[in-house]
Amino acid sequence: MSVFDSLFHPVFPKVDADGILLRMPQAGDYIAWRDLRSRSRAFLTPWEPMWGPDELSRRSYQLRIQRYRQDARERTGYTFFLFDEPGRTLYGGATIGLIRRGVSQSCTLGYWMGEPYAGIGLMSRAVEALKHFVFDVEGLHRIEAACLPSNERSIRLLERAGFRREGYARHYLKIAGRWEDHYLYALLADEHVPRKGRKPLLAANLASAAS
Repeated sequence: MSVFDSLFHPVFPKVDADGILLRMPQAGDYIAWRDLRSRSRAFLTPWEPMWGPDELSRRSYQLRIQRYRQDARERTGYTFFLFDEPGRTLYGGATIGLIRRGVSQSCTLGYWMGEPYAGIGLMSRAVEALKHFVFDVEGLHRIEAACLPSNERSIRLLERAGFRREGYARHYLKIAGRWEDHYLYALLADEHVPRKGRKPLLAANLASAAS
């Protein structure tokens, strides 16, 4: 862990649930992140914004870290890496973004999974933990998500997690260099029924993230 991480990591959220760990990215995660994204490039790029020429560079990663920490301090968004429970193997990532307070009390959910770990239920577990984080910790009312109509795996994940399809947005996001239509999904706090078993554990003081 770098000096910067040791100074600032304690104010950021960490969620431990169902054999997985969700925590904010740290400087020391760069190699694992770069290698997993590189190995999974062909798997990921059809579903993501076009990668830049420096997408996997250390400098690009450092800029991401700065943005993630700023969002967390302002409580406008939280980016997590998904690990095994000891925190040694990086599986993928998820973001709770565009947090809106006031009369909205809503956010968006995004996620990615490294190809070697896709399709074995890890992201489903992560989404369940993040539902608890959003509704019970952050106190929000609504989680929104969007996915390509062709992304059957993501559609199944959202619907298994209780999300309802609410609409169809034309040319909603620019994916792989093209404006693409998306299905729009949402889950409300009063529709959230936690699965039986161990609840996610929050291992940081969320109130301090706003300081």
